[in-house]
Amino acid sequence: MMVARGMQVQRLTGEETQRAQDYANRFLPLAVYDCFALVLAEVNDNSMLLTGDGNLRKVAEGHDVETHGVLWAVDQMEAHTEISVRVLLDALQLYEKDPMVWLPAAELRRRIKALERRLYD
Repeated sequence: MMVARGMQVQRLTGEETQRAQDYANRFLPLAVYDCFALVLAEVNDNSMLLTGDGNLRKVAEGHDVETHGVLWAVDQMEAHTEISVRVLLDALQLYEKDPMVWLPAAELRRRIKALERRLYD
């Protein structure tokens, strides 16, 4: 479904895979799959890394990789697409209830309240 909507499957070369493994060994808080994402962002022009992982963000920024978080992506969708306030609000409320989603609680709550005001005022 995501590919049908424009997501692309990318492959790492052997050298790039080794670089990701080297990063995982050097930056111990990071999992190797985090490092795969970092290397993909490094080697693909005009790409950025979207992550909520503070450790990955620090390492990526140290490698001059443009990095943003999930809430930034939500802000971009709100500002630059025709996505409805209801859809954004529903998504943020699901994030807020999901124990596996680690977003800044105060920022998440602030955005939810702002969207609720827009929807119900």
